[in-house]
Parts: sequence; structure tokens; C-alpha cells
Amino acid sequence: MYHPKYKRVIMKISGEALAGETQTGINQDVVNKITDSIKSVYDLGVEIALVVGGGNFWRGKTSEGMDRTTADHMGMLATVINALAIQDALETREIPVRVQTALEMSRIAEPYVRRRAMRHLEKGRIVVFACGTGNPFFSTDTAVALRGAEIEAEVILMAKNIDGVYDSDPAKNPNAKKFSEMKYMDIISNELQVMDNTAVTLCKENKIPIIVFGIEDPENMLKVISGDNSAGTIIR
Repeated sequence: MYHPKYKRVIMKISGEALAGETQTGINQDVVNKITDSIKSVYDLGVEIALVVGGGNFWRGKTSEGMDRTTADHMGMLATVINALAIQDALETREIPVRVQTALEMSRIAEPYVRRRAMRHLEKGRIVVFACGTGNPFFSTDTAVALRGAEIEAEVILMAKNIDGVYDSDPAKNPNAKKFSEMKYMDIISNELQVMDNTAVTLCKENKIPIIVFGIEDPENMLKVISGDNSAGTIIR
């Protein structure tokens, strides 16, 4: 039986994670697997907020020959597609969900309002934040750090396709060493691709720990929520 260590968490789900092996678009089997894991944590009484990326449809910073602001706005729209897919999957599991967007699109989602988001969490609803921060040049990593600070989340969960932070790519180096715990500055100074530097700095300034864990094993999310650091890498 798992006993949650945290009452309120915010989790980042990358767009690539939703695509699965296809790498583009939305793999419904993967979405179902992720939402089943989220439900198992929700059933423990944990208040959950989610931030979704859009890399399975569009990556603004890698688009060539396009105005960066326009490209980033396109990426924000991609996150809304993913947010609605997650909302639908969670509602199928009879979990109340609200999607809030940093760019107003009232026909399909609520605008982001901090007090309203916190009220949803208090009422047992999962809140999915889309459109990043609503500003170009800022990633969804920064969005999860910002929203985490705003809603007073106790921890940021980074759901990845890899089960923690390593000193090198474990797919290329079978002897890669996994870290159980790191400091914020270790991520920045070693240029590890966990979160961008703006996001890490924001977490450091607000003293919000980050846990990087593998989304592939459905038990991992329950383990990290219960304080079992062996399921990932904690950064604080």
C-alpha cells in the first residue's frame, strides 16, 4: 500500500511521451497508460496539476526560416491538442478535469486564473495547464516551474522516457551512472538536459524539488509520490 508524501504536485508530460514509439502525433495506448498511472495517484487523494508539452506536433525553437515568436505560438497551440487528449482520457476514468490555457480560447478551455486553478485542486479536480507560459521564448519546462510556484506545489514531477538522470546517455553507454540525488546547480553546471536553465533557476529560487522518473513503469509514479527516490532522481 502506498502512502503519499506530497499533498499537491505538478507534473510535466512531454509531447514526445504521448507519441510513444511513433514519435509524432498521439498514441492512444500511451495516453491511456499514462492516465491510468495518474488515476492511481489521484485515488490516493493527491492534488494533481499537469503541464503538457507539444513536441509531438511542433517544436518552435527548431523551426528554420520562421519568425521565432510565430513558431512558439504554434507550439502553444500544439500543447492544447495534447491537453484536450489528456482531459478526455481522464474524464473517461471518471476524474473531474479542467484545462486552463495561458492564451485565451474560451470555446474549448478556461483561461488560466491562479485562484481558480487552486480552487479546482482543492475540490479534487485535476488541472491541465496548456500554452506554456503564454509567452514566446519560454519553454514548457519554465511553465511547469512557474505554475508550480504559483499554485504552491510541493514537488515537480518530470515524467520522462528514461528512469532518472544519468551522467551520460544510457542508451549509448551501458555503464552510464544514474544519480539518486542532485543539486540544482549540478544540472546547470554539467549542462544536463533535464530542464532548461531558466526553469531550474526558478525551482531553485522557490525551493521546489524536482523528481525525474520514468513514465514507462506504471509503478514509478506511485513510488515517487510515496517518497521512494529509487524510482527516479531527486533534484533539490
